Parts: sequence; structure tokens; C-alpha cells
Amino acid sequence: MLMKFLKSLAVFSILFCIFTANAAAYEKNEKISWHFKSKGNNTRPEILSGSDLPNRYGAIYMGDETDKRVYLTFDAGYSNESLEKILDTLKNHKVQGAFFILPGIIKNSPETVKRMANEGHLVCNHSTTHGDMSKITDIQRFKEELTGVEELYQSVTGFEMEKFFRPPEGSFSVNTLEFCKELGYTPVFWSFAYVDWEDNNQPNLEKAKANIFNRVHNGCVMLLHPTSKVNAEILDEVITKLKDDGYTFGSLYDLVK
Repeated sequence: MLMKFLKSLAVFSILFCIFTANAAAYEKNEKISWHFKSKGNNTRPEILSGSDLPNRYGAIYMGDETDKRVYLTFDAGYSNESLEKILDTLKNHKVQGAFFILPGIIKNSPETVKRMANEGHLVCNHSTTHGDMSKITDIQRFKEELTGVEELYQSVTGFEMEKFFRPPEGSFSVNTLEFCKELGYTPVFWSFAYVDWEDNNQPNLEKAKANIFNRVHNGCVMLLHPTSKVNAEILDEVITKLKDDGYTFGSLYDLVK
């Protein structure tokens, strides 16, 4: 009985050391840039060089490896015809998206933002200033970044914003994750993205599709910019092909730990 207890204690000690070593890899206010190594061929990428940090704070970045499901997320600082076309496509396919928005789109395109919510999409938090969240070391200042856009959204639309938060440009720190946890927000990152955000330097249409079809994977949390003309043009074909290939589309709520 004693030997069994000692063995269990040894295993616990090893796991604890691994956990704390992983935690010590970053200082609390150290800037971390979200990154992953894509392998292509519909295989799942390696996240943050193998760090377990996102898991420890309940962050969303990828779904189950056995689940052939894709989660469409969009970072939207403003609206244009491409965004409206993307909403049309999602509606036609009955697919839910998660839109991470800034104050600008609420002020300048309130009807578009209302449409997102009315058509069943998740309208989520992308901060108030679109600044570097890793520089914020005070929880009250961090809270203001989140509540600023939330309060504006509710005053204009009458809806409450979902408690999902995506740090601008994927810049965060251990503090960021701890603040999210304490304030009741789920951090959301991604396992697929490509250079689609430059309106005047859009990717080649065929290459964009090939990129998506090669790198999509089980549990893929896909980050797209809805103001991209190319994304608006290819999304219908992308959703159609992924469905034909056996993928389904899920909600971020499916991934909340």
C-alpha cells in the first residue's frame, strides 16, 4: 500500500514539475505572439512550439483532433461590401461565424453589426483600442479595454456581447490570460490564418483556395478577415467543398472548456 502511494506521489511530482516549468517559460508581462507551425496536408499544426500555456487558461485555438469540424471566425474592424457578401454566404449555407469586432464598425455600420447578431452569429470582443494587450499589467485597465466596446455594442444594438475575446494581432501575455479568466472571458486564438487583410494587396484567388484546402484540419479554428475581397469571392466554394469533404461547421461554444 505504501509503495503504491509513493509511486502515485512520484507521478504527481513529475507532472507538477512539468506544469510549473511550462508556466515559468514566460514572465507574467512578457509579450507572446501567437504562432503555430503549419504542416499542410490537412494535418494539425504545432501550437506555440508545443507550449501548454493556452490549455491551462482555457483558451480556444483548435478543436478535437477526431472531430472533422471547422470553426469560422472573423476579425472585423470595419464593414464593406465584402463583409456583406460574406454574411450572405453564411446565411445561404446556414453556417454560424464568430465576429470579433471593434468600436469603429459599431459606430459606422450599426445595421451590419445588428445583422450579425440577428442572423445567429456570435458577436465577440476584439478590444476597444486594438492595442497591444501584453502591455497592460493592471486588471482594471484591461477590463476597460473589454467593457468599452461591449457597452457601445449594447447601447447601439440592444444585445449583449459574447464573452469571447481575441487579442489584437495575437499579442498577449500570461497576465492577459489570467485577466481573462478572472473577468470571465474565454481567449480565442486560431489554427489557420493567411495574409488576407491588406485590401490593396489581396492574395491570388486560386492560391488562396489552395492554401485553405491544404491546411484545413480537424478542429480547425479559421481566422479570416471579412473585408477581404478574395475571401468574399471564395467563401461559398470553400464551404461547399469542405462540406463535400465531410467537414461540418461548429460554434465556439462547443469548445468552451
